[in-house]
Amino acid sequence: MPGDAHVRRRRAPAPLFVNEDTVTKLSRTLLAVASVLLLGTFVLPLWRIDLVAPQYPEGLGMLIRVNTVTGIKPNDLANINGLNHYIGMKPIEPDAIPELRIMPWIVAGLTAFGLLGATLGARRLLYGWLGGFVTLAVIGLVDFWRWEYDYGHNIDFEHAIIKVPGMTYQPPLIGTKQLLNFTAASWPALGTLCLGIAFALGLAALMVARRRGTSVKRASVAVAVAAAACAPPGPQAIADKGRTCDYCRMTISDERFGGQLITRKGKVYAFDAIECLASYYLQNAAAGDGSSLWVADFAKPGQWIEAGNALFVRNDAHQSPMGLNLVALRADTDNATAGQVPGATLRWQQVLALVQSGAGASPDHAEAVSVAR
Repeated sequence: MPGDAHVRRRRAPAPLFVNEDTVTKLSRTLLAVASVLLLGTFVLPLWRIDLVAPQYPEGLGMLIRVNTVTGIKPNDLANINGLNHYIGMKPIEPDAIPELRIMPWIVAGLTAFGLLGATLGARRLLYGWLGGFVTLAVIGLVDFWRWEYDYGHNIDFEHAIIKVPGMTYQPPLIGTKQLLNFTAASWPALGTLCLGIAFALGLAALMVARRRGTSVKRASVAVAVAAAACAPPGPQAIADKGRTCDYCRMTISDERFGGQLITRKGKVYAFDAIECLASYYLQNAAAGDGSSLWVADFAKPGQWIEAGNALFVRNDAHQSPMGLNLVALRADTDNATAGQVPGATLRWQQVLALVQSGAGASPDHAEAVSVAR
């Protein structure tokens, strides 16, 4: 005969664990390429400033790199410093600019951070890389503008050969500007283009990761909904609308003594007495496979207990419909409540044995058992 091994606990569907903090292989690749592109700033200039005037038809120019400032042509920086001396501007000395000593380390650090994020595949590192990129880019542009402002406004008029009252010589950050007879043009160079492409690739990596995360969330929701739809229903009220016991065929009028069997497919069999549930279970072992068995909590009407977790009491003061006078309580019922229903206590396995033996059953129940057999 089936034992407690067949009385399986109903478990909630296992949680679907999805690590939404990880990114896809494509996102990692994009981030890795973006990080490596930053190294292009070590060989390509970030910014270019051109000065064109009648006396310099070929123009003068300088290139601002990640770690130095150079002339476009070999003598351009020296010629620019000579012109600056005439109007009282400070000379441009790369070794005296602290930012040019710091920037290589910043670029190297951002590159290493991006490669770490690509290796670990953590989305928070991708966010951190993009956030750091934007922050450093804004700080860099502001600092560049401040550097231009300082060189163009702090004029040594006392030693200047050419003095124009109220004149300043700050070149534009982006675009062109007339400075005396020179037209100054300032534009991003190829190194900044590399930075722009790197940032675009980082954004693409984020978009791919977010799309993957959204797809995973949608799939998770779909799986959860499907699992909930497929899961067997829980216990339900059975003493209404003239429902009859699926074993003895009597009308269920008091579900405090009742029970129910819910199959794996969700079909509910209702019983007016615990002994009817036990008899049906014993005679229909196949129905018990994967099913859940429930008995009414006599102390708390309307609540149900899994049969394997219940404590059964035989008490003649509480006449059950089929005469075995079994009621069910939770195994952890407090002493005060249990004391209101005194009697011999049984567990589900013992109830099955008692019902199988036919001991103590009423004639109606014995007749029902023989008919069912």
